Amino acid sequence: MAETAPLKVAVAGATGYTGAELLRLLLVHPKVRLTAVMASERSAGVPVGRLIPSLRGRLALTVEKVDAERLAAQADCVLLALPYGETHRVVSVLRRHGRRVVDLSSDYRLRNAAEFEAWYKTTHTDPEGLAEAVYGLPELYRKEIAATRLVANPGCYPVGALLAIVPLIKAGLGRPEGIVIDGKSGVTGAGSMSQKPDPMYLYAEQNENILAYSVGKHRHTPEIEQALSGIVGAPVQVTFTPHLIPANRGIFTTAYVPLARPASTADCLQVYREAYAGEPFVRVLDEGELPRTRAVVGSNLCDVTVVVDERNGRAICLSTLDNLGKGGAANAIQNLNIMHGWDERTGLDAPPVYP
Repeated sequence: MAETAPLKVAVAGATGYTGAELLRLLLVHPKVRLTAVMASERSAGVPVGRLIPSLRGRLALTVEKVDAERLAAQADCVLLALPYGETHRVVSVLRRHGRRVVDLSSDYRLRNAAEFEAWYKTTHTDPEGLAEAVYGLPELYRKEIAATRLVANPGCYPVGALLAIVPLIKAGLGRPEGIVIDGKSGVTGAGSMSQKPDPMYLYAEQNENILAYSVGKHRHTPEIEQALSGIVGAPVQVTFTPHLIPANRGIFTTAYVPLARPASTADCLQVYREAYAGEPFVRVLDEGELPRTRAVVGSNLCDVTVVVDERNGRAICLSTLDNLGKGGAANAIQNLNIMHGWDERTGLDAPPVYP
């Protein structure tokens, strides 16, 4: 039997941290061939290995200026790591040409254009694509991802929060009212300094420092609420506060969920084991074991557990993931695999980096 030709894949927005991670993973993916790498005009004409030194000698492509028509001509599937507010203009062209797209920006995550515009303060010009897009969290929407041509890869914080919370909500053990979520992220979750030259990301400011930001108004909040509302069948609101920590990569999520009825830690953990049975990238930890970011960095894994605070009738749900992995590029590769009917683990088999 003749071998199937590799899938032609292009990456736009390739010079940020997420884009660089996409290239790293795609280079070892056995079923794809990178055909184009695009970024901003200032990076155009520069060899990839010069902009991303870790890829020197591994990828003989030169960065091109982002051009939607050229993307459509050069690839069958496009992964976009462009800034929000720019992506939908590119996607509308790719959709017209029938290309499959995994969008890692936030342009297609919210189902409602008005809500997107309220949170992101910019107009959405592709309402048809917004209606078509599927939220790309495989553990919740696998069947829908397999049937679509446009996947909206989730934000990093929502992945950690939803994987930590959803089993309790689905099982009726957790009440959707009064959920409080605390997220702590390494600084790569905020993008590179070349894209966002904010003094808060300087070494002298971030080292040995923890700070909250976007308190009460972080743009990942409506993503979390949208998914939980879909599960419950009624509007859900959460309190979410993100923090930056002095680490390169990793997200630690702690979510406090009121219990609907008395339950033990063992009861809740059994719910998680059943919910994630067969999931290749979610590891439910044993009772008494707590997650740590170092155990997942460099991978598509998410470690989860739950501890019941019986005195307060509350479940404390914990998760860790790599914001560039399961919270970004690796999850996008998982979505790409699902869209093309491949084993979800293809190209994602490497274990986490330790230490």
